[in-house]
Amino acid sequence: MVAALDQDQIREVFRQNLALADKLKVTINEHAEEIKDRENVETIKIMNFCGTHEWTTTRYGIRSLLPPFLDLVAGPGCPVCVTPASYVDAAVKLALEGVRIYTYGDVLKLRGSSLSYPANLEEAKSCGGEVRVVYSYLDAISEARRTGRESVFFAIGFETTVPSYALSFRAGLVPENLKFLNAIRLTPPAMKYTIKVHQDRGLLPIRGIIAPGHVSAIIGASAWDFLPREHHLPTVVAGFEPIDVLMAVAQILLMLKEKRAETRIEYKRLVRWEGNVYAKDAIASIFERTDAVWRGLGTIPQSGLRLKGELFEKFDALKCFGIPETRFETDLQAKTGDDLPSGCKCGEVVVGISKPVDCPLFMKGCSPAKPWGPCMVSSEGTCNVWARQGAGGLTVETRRGG
Repeated sequence: MVAALDQDQIREVFRQNLALADKLKVTINEHAEEIKDRENVETIKIMNFCGTHEWTTTRYGIRSLLPPFLDLVAGPGCPVCVTPASYVDAAVKLALEGVRIYTYGDVLKLRGSSLSYPANLEEAKSCGGEVRVVYSYLDAISEARRTGRESVFFAIGFETTVPSYALSFRAGLVPENLKFLNAIRLTPPAMKYTIKVHQDRGLLPIRGIIAPGHVSAIIGASAWDFLPREHHLPTVVAGFEPIDVLMAVAQILLMLKEKRAETRIEYKRLVRWEGNVYAKDAIASIFERTDAVWRGLGTIPQSGLRLKGELFEKFDALKCFGIPETRFETDLQAKTGDDLPSGCKCGEVVVGISKPVDCPLFMKGCSPAKPWGPCMVSSEGTCNVWARQGAGGLTVETRRGG
């Protein structure tokens, strides 16, 4: 009973504490005004690096609490959004050939490169393809073991989901009839890439980073320490309630005001500096780092994981079914043919260069009901968040001046 009460108190503090929110609003405005006047800048840009942070920011209208010159932009925080089209193509092909595909529900509408029907797993299922939605990797393992059918698990996710895969392989739970279509991506290399894109294009610099809470619960806040050390960027690992986000913004601005850069943990109720050592050891025993394609961005060095040695030979779906893996240039300009639909700005939205309303397809040819670009598919995609919750905390019409 005490533990439940403690949890309720925590929720009260971080979700419904209007007095604290008001104090943070005042603090943020004071810090931001001082920095703006001292540095004579028109805009201060802070990036959040998690789809759930963007959802919280937009859903609760946090941008409306910030001074207008404080630009809170979304970064590459959606694993579904950056899954290459070629992986979807492979899954659709295998499903139509009778291989049972297991995956998560937010993957069903993710389009591949085909302009014809079926272009995603939902359409493949309607054509008789073998597609099953599961809630966990263990669900897929259990059913594949029970049926003995030739199957593939479409593994999409950042570091948060990897321990469940690693521990399953390490415990010998995965049956040989269940192959692994591996779209795992690592977030710190993507952050490095994002900073480089902004620098190379001479864009308004990112001044601080709100690092992802759940990812950091696995890899630790230490994984982000390169940001203050190498790029002098104040970094705060934050939780996902409105107060968490406001506290992170306030801490970043305080560091900017005091001309220092550190990695701070706001989400202390879950995140530790070293992360989850047990989970990290399990991951290292099963996977090795590799270059990986991010949809709309190209190949980012050492940003993916692949199964090691015999596990790769026995379980990797692309290897086992003879499907070549596509490699693209590491260049946002070279969007690589069919990787994004024509006119889609998802690659630029993912790295915070463009906002969803800058895309000509947004809420026209691309909507949550009929997503065309990958950023509109998942509830963590920035375009999906803005479409469902209002453009960055304001209505879409207001943002467009309508």
